[in-house]
Amino acid sequence: MRTQVVIVGAGPSGLLLGQLLHKAGVDAVIVERQSAGHVLSRIRAGILEQVTADLLDEAGVGERMHREGLVHNGFDLLWHDRRNRIDLEGLTGGKKVVCYGQTEMTRDLMDARRAAGLPSYYSAANVAVHDFDTAHPHVTFEHEGALLRIDCDFIAGCDGFHGVCRASAPREAIREFERVYPFGWLGLLSDTPPVHHELIYVNSPRGFALCSQRSLTRSRYYLQVPLSDKVENWSDQAFWDELRLRLDQPAREALVTGPSLEKSIAPLRSFVTEPLRFGRMFLAGDAGHIVPPTGAKGLNLAASDVKYLAGALIEYYAERSEAGIDSYSERCLKRIWRGERFSWWFTQLMHQFPEQGEIHAKFQQAELEYLLHSEAGKRTIAENYVGLPLDFGD
Repeated sequence: MRTQVVIVGAGPSGLLLGQLLHKAGVDAVIVERQSAGHVLSRIRAGILEQVTADLLDEAGVGERMHREGLVHNGFDLLWHDRRNRIDLEGLTGGKKVVCYGQTEMTRDLMDARRAAGLPSYYSAANVAVHDFDTAHPHVTFEHEGALLRIDCDFIAGCDGFHGVCRASAPREAIREFERVYPFGWLGLLSDTPPVHHELIYVNSPRGFALCSQRSLTRSRYYLQVPLSDKVENWSDQAFWDELRLRLDQPAREALVTGPSLEKSIAPLRSFVTEPLRFGRMFLAGDAGHIVPPTGAKGLNLAASDVKYLAGALIEYYAERSEAGIDSYSERCLKRIWRGERFSWWFTQLMHQFPEQGEIHAKFQQAELEYLLHSEAGKRTIAENYVGLPLDFGD
């Protein structure tokens, strides 16, 4: 079998890349080690920057997002029992974000690919990438008892942090930067109305909390917890009780509780791989970088990777120009490090770090007092939250 591009990974990055390439007439096959059902079962955040929303429109899958997505013009920071609104629209000249679950975005892309009859292999075992440092790369895997090989021009590694593509890059050619945070996020999903029409980020003496949402009837809440905590030790009632202790009185009164649909603890890390290109193999999304979820940058950085990569591959086939693929890694990394910086900074600002001592708490207090009493400070938060322009700093 032969195609132009093999995309390893059928998460939102791989599916979005496949759809953009299809729209431009570039052939691509997607290979995914998990089942389609498993991919759709993964619960992830869903705050979309304008760049990401525009890409879904470009890919022809934005209709449901516009119909069901919740436009957010701002969000609240809760500190010292007081809400402080970050007016995204007013501080950025009209920019907003859209609350639309990553699972729904993935579903839309899956449906579009299936409707177009495009080849995808789910539940692929023993996926391996070969000869990506030559002009003739190929991918092998087992599917339904058969060993398959796909020859191609390029391999797109959209297979996540634990995927085969980054692991296959030569160790002498790769640098990895990582910080693991000393806590995790305990998340609970419930079919209950959100406590507020916009997100609430909470800096509490008991630890960080986030009141988020997936729709007008489905809510997602998070609590900062020690890495040593086990999800089985947190009953639903214990979660709701602790969340109340971290909220202000209006939010406690508005909070509607119910049984959890999903509950899990996610560790937090900052991680970047350099470079993102190895011959004719490219890394995109979580395969190349991870951010703490504070500030909702992960999916949006993945989308900007895909925008750069799709543009580079389309340019190659339309013009036989390698300019885009040669500059892919550098262009992505400039944007990635800006997103990493904001996520790291926002995490430092909103969480408790008792192991860093009282001086950290004093620095954090001084920073919050400045930010929340300064229009320039609030604008800094807003500009980064809605997403810096793709050409920022060029």
